[in-house]
Amino acid sequence: MKRIRTILAAVLAVVAFGVVNVATAETLRVGMECTYAPFNFKNADGELMGYDVDVAKGVAGLIGADLEFVCQQWDGMIPALLANKFDLIIASMSITEKRMEKMDFSDTYRISVGRLVGRKDAGWELFDDAGNPIPENFAGLKVGLERATTYSDWFENELPEAEVVLYDSNEALYLDLVNGRTDMIMTNPMKAYLRFLSKEDGGGFEFVSPQIDEKKYFGIGVGIGLRKGNDELKARLNAAIKTLTDDGSLEKYALQYFPFAIH
Repeated sequence: MKRIRTILAAVLAVVAFGVVNVATAETLRVGMECTYAPFNFKNADGELMGYDVDVAKGVAGLIGADLEFVCQQWDGMIPALLANKFDLIIASMSITEKRMEKMDFSDTYRISVGRLVGRKDAGWELFDDAGNPIPENFAGLKVGLERATTYSDWFENELPEAEVVLYDSNEALYLDLVNGRTDMIMTNPMKAYLRFLSKEDGGGFEFVSPQIDEKKYFGIGVGIGLRKGNDELKARLNAAIKTLTDDGSLEKYALQYFPFAIH
């Protein structure tokens, strides 16, 4: 009987240890818009999907963490991170010097560029032969931009002659462009093509600028955002991103949504 009690105690200790391990398993809360298709959005069943979501799951699998997704409007994304509403931002956020004053970033997991979309045959001459904007030709034109983005920073500093209209969501950009409330919008060209230009409602529109990738505004690419002081977590994220790059996973994720790799 004593031996049985000893064995039972050992079994209970193992079970208890396992329960503790499960209870203390690392859970990382991830902030994203949840409306930014095809990068992060909900399908008809309410399930989160998109390139950012695939990256988040791939990284989590490699570092052994569980994920809890938190939907957050874009203009409140960084304040929410700093207020500890979530631990990471995996939301196609460009790495810029301005943002790095407040937070840290992992290595990049995709490129970051912008491009203007407007009506076909509008007759604008907005850029010179070298691809530089002609500021005076933007005077009086209404440009739709999502609030608190690198695109709004670029217009504010480089093209103050334009009349900027700010929006809280990317989807609202397309609605007002189609309805004629803006002359053009600036957004991610990959998203613009897949979400709008290749669809019926985008039939009368086209890119009206070259690809714009000024590092001063658009940064070196898109990374995972985290609070400063988490160097150990940042190192693990970087190692995971390197693995996903080297083994072809990032390309695989991209090809589910785009006709090309985006890292």
